[in-house]
Amino acid sequence: MAISTADFKNGMCIINNGKMCTIVEFQHVKPGKGGAFVRTKLRDIKTGRVVDYTFNAGVKFDSVRLEQRTMQYLYNDGADYNFMDTSTYEQLAIGSDIVGPAAKWLKENDEATLQYAGGELIEVEPQMFVELEVTETEPGFKGDTVQGATKPCTLETGAVIQVPMYIEVGDTVQVDTRDGRFMKRV
Repeated sequence: MAISTADFKNGMCIINNGKMCTIVEFQHVKPGKGGAFVRTKLRDIKTGRVVDYTFNAGVKFDSVRLEQRTMQYLYNDGADYNFMDTSTYEQLAIGSDIVGPAAKWLKENDEATLQYAGGELIEVEPQMFVELEVTETEPGFKGDTVQGATKPCTLETGAVIQVPMYIEVGDTVQVDTRDGRFMKRV
């Protein structure tokens, strides 16, 4: 389906120069002199790069339909990450190249969102907040509680984050998967 620059919305997926891109942001500009144009920031779906583009107003693009499916993460068999659709029990093996950095937040039996563009799987998104157990960290010593002091810790999925000094091995912590930030002890 063809759309024009007047139809742009943030998050929409279009084909620009043969590449599928999502619109990060856009701005219609009507200068006093000359024709109107649209400034955009487009994220290449394959590479993740964000690039600035400027288009004349009214330029047409092919749009790509975006779909999301929520699936349950089952296990990693060494080569692929295996997911299951909880309504149909259909299982899907996804390569680590597509899962990418989301792998460090996936815990068995947690749900994840699979993003499809034009029927092609493009991304796996973990839940926004996950609760993971601390498997390794330095001990916090009495008197080592300087306000805001942090230390590195390794979580059960292998992710390494910064946590407050009072966190110990065996604690369960809540992490924001968007930036890998410690939220609270659970």
